[in-house]
Amino acid sequence: MVGGACFSRRARLTGRQAFSSVFAQPVKSSDRYFTVLARPNDLPYPRLGLAISRKVAKSAVARNRLKRMVRESFRHHQQQLGGLDCVVMGRTNAPEQGNAILLASLQRHWRRLVRPCASS
Repeated sequence: MVGGACFSRRARLTGRQAFSSVFAQPVKSSDRYFTVLARPNDLPYPRLGLAISRKVAKSAVARNRLKRMVRESFRHHQQQLGGLDCVVMGRTNAPEQGNAILLASLQRHWRRLVRPCASS
């Protein structure tokens, strides 16, 4: 990928223990569409975990669309995120919104989370 904007296997948050560490003491950013939890990791790159439940979007098509949007936004902003573990949870208003609104929401979350986690 151009400029290192790819979503490789190492950029994924996998396993119960990795998710539990983020849920234990997160820095939280929330709006109508997403709740994003973040925590500094000891790695030089950020990792992303997704928690888009069936309660949020009934159809698999809607859930997969939200996941694609989150991954795409993360891929473009991962250079600014540094060493953060992030878990993105969808909210019930998200599936009805357009792509531009969702991407703008995620961009605000990334900006909000970089500052507090950098000082931690």
